[in-house]
Amino acid sequence: MQGEVKITDKPTGVLAYKKAYKDVKTSYLNRIRWAVSLFYFSMGLTFATWASRIPDIKTTMQLSEADLGTVLFAIPFGQLFMMPFSGKLANKYGSHRTVVFGITFYIISMVVLGLGTERWHLLLALFFFGMFSNLTNISVNTQGIYTEGLFKRTIMSSFHGAWSAAGFTGALIGLGMMALKLKPLYHFAIVGAVLLLVILFNYKYLVKAKSPEPAAKKKGFTKPNSALLWFGVIGFCCMVSEGIMFDWSGVYFKDVVKAPGPLVILGYTSFMVMMATGRFLGDRVIRKVGRKRVLQISGCLISIGMFTAVAFPYILTSALAFMLVGIGVSTIVPTVYSIAGKTPGVSPSIALTTVSSVSFLGFMIGPPVIGYIAEASSLRASFAIIGIFGFFITFLVSRVKAFQE
Repeated sequence: MQGEVKITDKPTGVLAYKKAYKDVKTSYLNRIRWAVSLFYFSMGLTFATWASRIPDIKTTMQLSEADLGTVLFAIPFGQLFMMPFSGKLANKYGSHRTVVFGITFYIISMVVLGLGTERWHLLLALFFFGMFSNLTNISVNTQGIYTEGLFKRTIMSSFHGAWSAAGFTGALIGLGMMALKLKPLYHFAIVGAVLLLVILFNYKYLVKAKSPEPAAKKKGFTKPNSALLWFGVIGFCCMVSEGIMFDWSGVYFKDVVKAPGPLVILGYTSFMVMMATGRFLGDRVIRKVGRKRVLQISGCLISIGMFTAVAFPYILTSALAFMLVGIGVSTIVPTVYSIAGKTPGVSPSIALTTVSSVSFLGFMIGPPVIGYIAEASSLRASFAIIGIFGFFITFLVSRVKAFQE
């Protein structure tokens, strides 16, 4: 089957595209999976590249914890601005197109972040960074759901594993760039150029499917699907924890743990290694243990990890604690997205938009609020507060009907 073949689903269901791929060789299906995985990887490396230099940028611009919290609000504002459009654009033009557009400008926005010399430069660049991250997120996860539909087993967790592996890779690259004393601009430009080449060589293998337009639009307020809202709340609790790991783990190791030199990135690296490992193993573990039990344990691990880092703020104990958090968050979002994308009567991109609209509030609210709590009290106190969310995940999974075995 040629990569240029385009498929538009019929009103009989969004999985009608599978018929066009039924005679495709296994080798081609695996090539599709690799291409989609590389798009996840590219998205993850883009974010990790920025996150790895946050402590550097904070110091260079002489930002306090509250100042950094305010600056970081630009990302969620950009995401919030784009949320109403991402699912509709993916539906109308196909996620295979919107993911290429979104990730290209996501990468460009990352490079622009290195050009900032004033605080307002950083705010503006982060706003666009947030916008294109949301469009890319909805589009790449729609691609993930379509690709999973071509296989006879769950593979969504492995896609998110590619994203997490990119986070680890980004941390290592960041460590090397700091050791070489390269400015963020050169660091971002080098990574950006490589990622644009990855996109160029893989975009033609994306699944070319479009969800059907709804037969008739209802007027007035339409009540959201309740199951999707609960999925979103669980995702919210998880993404609060993820968000502070991405944006604040480096600062925590520098200001609280007092890690010397390049070791400030150890906490972030520890988190990302275990998050990636958990996601690559997640599908297999869920098949053996069960979705409900895995997610319940995951919630507990998040809380235990957070509280351990707060109680024992030393290099070794904090690194181990962040590993627990990484394992804890690893399977939650992939599982929630996979279930949400198969909701009857709702196209994958729209379902993901609904869940992400709630989930990504965690990314939006968590990191900036941490800055304000840290300014008013301490960074340790703010991490302790976030630790409560893990136990809340365990409670919700026990109550939501969709997770009952």
